[in-house]
Amino acid sequence: MTHDVIDVLISPEGRLEVLSKAEVAKLLDTSKAGLYDVFRKCALAVLNCGSSIDDGKELMERYRHFDINILQRERGIKLDIRGAPAIAFVDGKMIRGIHEHLFAVLRDIVFVHFDITENPKFDLNRPEGITDAVFHILRNANVLQPQRSPNLVVCWGGHSISRIEYNYTKEVGYALGLRELDICTGCGPGAMKGPMKGAAIGHSKQRIAGGRYLGISEPGIIAAESPNPIVNDLVIMPDIEKRLEAFVRTGHGIVVFPGGAGTAEEILYILGILLHPDNAEMPFPLIFTGPATAREYFDQIDHFIGLTLGEAAQRRYKIIIDDPEAVAKEMSAGIAAVRAFRKAHSDAYYFNWRLKIDPEFQKPFRPTHENMRNLKLHRNQDAHVLAANLRRAFSGIVAGNVKEEGIRAIEQHGKYEIQGESAIMGPMDALLASFVEQSRMKLPGKAYTPCYTVVQ
Repeated sequence: MTHDVIDVLISPEGRLEVLSKAEVAKLLDTSKAGLYDVFRKCALAVLNCGSSIDDGKELMERYRHFDINILQRERGIKLDIRGAPAIAFVDGKMIRGIHEHLFAVLRDIVFVHFDITENPKFDLNRPEGITDAVFHILRNANVLQPQRSPNLVVCWGGHSISRIEYNYTKEVGYALGLRELDICTGCGPGAMKGPMKGAAIGHSKQRIAGGRYLGISEPGIIAAESPNPIVNDLVIMPDIEKRLEAFVRTGHGIVVFPGGAGTAEEILYILGILLHPDNAEMPFPLIFTGPATAREYFDQIDHFIGLTLGEAAQRRYKIIIDDPEAVAKEMSAGIAAVRAFRKAHSDAYYFNWRLKIDPEFQKPFRPTHENMRNLKLHRNQDAHVLAANLRRAFSGIVAGNVKEEGIRAIEQHGKYEIQGESAIMGPMDALLASFVEQSRMKLPGKAYTPCYTVVQ
């Protein structure tokens, strides 16, 4: 089957108009040590905005002839793109938002490699070094704005949700936008797009010209969650752990909509952090919400959290069903408390330096079959450490569902085996089964074959 493609030569707008010879050479290096492969995959994902593909392997195979080259010119660089998805163009001209996202990808890939990974100043084996790296990546992308009062709401939720749930995310975003709150999401479709779309209307009604719609992604997930067109600031973090840390350090509160394994991973991440004793007194509004049809979904999530992490974890969030106004009012009040706390402790409004993140949440986890099999999933450990291991289990399932590397590993070695204490494995199996039954693992219309087996 052939798909419409376009060849084009484009120039950057704004930042990153020039690259050094070393940077260009690294970006065009197709060896394992080079950056070409990751740049090509991220660029293709950005150009695929609006498509129904949520499978990294399928995307690369569909556009296997896609190529991107960097041309050095006297007045700067140009990108020579061959075989780009036609969906990224109108009358043969690249859509401006996609054009911006493409150069944001280039900016972040270059900066992370040359200024972070190869910079001895950043010790990525130490918690402080990782946090410092996250800060510098965000600062380089110009998303840390010290003059703004806290108003950034992180919205998490699935890319594969029903129309009823999607419309609800827009209603919540609208209520947040009317209260002059900005939105940050994982930048993809579904529950990541809806709040931004709703907030854009709310901001328009309030005549807010500088509304922020911040999207934070990483190379492994971006193919499944191409940046939606509302995103006006895109940042590509080097891995899922730094992406999650970027969310919780830049955001002033979190709203969680229904989702699948990825949303469960995010919930476990933030709860594991909030359960750390050093964060006990820190205000951090966390709200789970959805339409009336999602009540059972959040009952299941709440039940799973109670069985695994206990009542202390359940006290760190509120569940609000079918009431966008209540969500927005609760979040506004919560962010006011965050502002008062930051002011009292002379902490920055734009980056949460005081938040304690255990190294277990910062170490990059590679979901190999061996690593998935050896996860410590038992209750004979601190709750925040168990949350870290549960987070890794769901992260592996996400990789097996939508990430190219994970999908190929499943094809080669079979399903992941997840094993642990039966009191945890039973509820996890039931929760995952409900995700499958409710079509939360893949986009509607696509058959889903589990990439995992839960061993009890």
